[in-house]
Amino acid sequence: MYFFLLFGGLDNMILTVMAYDRFVAICHPLHYMVIMNPRLCGLLVLLSWIMSVLNSLLNSLMVLGLRFCSDLEISHFFCELSQVVQLACSETFLNKIIMYFSAGLLGGGPFAGILYSYSKILSSICGIPSAQGKYKAFSTCASHLSVVSLFYGTSLGVHLSFTATQNAHSSATASVMYTVVTPMLNPFIYSLRNNDIKRALQRFLGR
Repeated sequence: MYFFLLFGGLDNMILTVMAYDRFVAICHPLHYMVIMNPRLCGLLVLLSWIMSVLNSLLNSLMVLGLRFCSDLEISHFFCELSQVVQLACSETFLNKIIMYFSAGLLGGGPFAGILYSYSKILSSICGIPSAQGKYKAFSTCASHLSVVSLFYGTSLGVHLSFTATQNAHSSATASVMYTVVTPMLNPFIYSLRNNDIKRALQRFLGR
C-alpha cells in the first residue's frame, strides 16, 4: 500500500510538472531556458518526491493503527486504501478525514493545475496565425495530454463505477487498467515524439 500510494502520487505530481513545462514552452517560448532552468526542474522533482513520500507514509501509518476482522477480501488485486479502511472494525473517522484531505490536496490540486495550464496553452495555440504553427505547438504536448487523459480517465472511471455498481469483477478488471495497462503504455506514447518511431509505425501500419 505504501509503494502504491507513493508511485501513484508521484506519477500525479510529475504529470503536473510536465504540464507546467509545456505551458512555459508554448506560452513563454523566449523565456523557456531562463524559467525552466536545471535548479527549478530539480526543485520541482524533489518537491514531488517529498509530498508523495509524506502522503503515502501518513496514510500507511494510519492504517497500521486499525483493527480488522478475519476472512475479509476486497474487489481489487491490491490493497486499495479506501476499501481497506472500510473493512476495519475500529473507528475510521480520522483515517477518512486524512484520506479525503490528501486526495483533495494531492489529487484535485494537481488536476486543477493541469487544467489551468492547458487552458492557457489552448488560448495561445488559437492565437497562432498559421496552421503549421498550431500543429507544431500542439504536437509538443500531444503525448503528455494522452497520458493525462489515460491516467485520470481510467482512475476516475474505476472509482465512479465501483461507487455506482459495487461489482467486484468489473471493479477489479478496471483497476488493472489504471494500475498496470496505463503505465505500460507511457513509454510507447512518449516515444511517438521520436520521428524514427513515427516512420517505423507508419511503415508497419502501411502493410
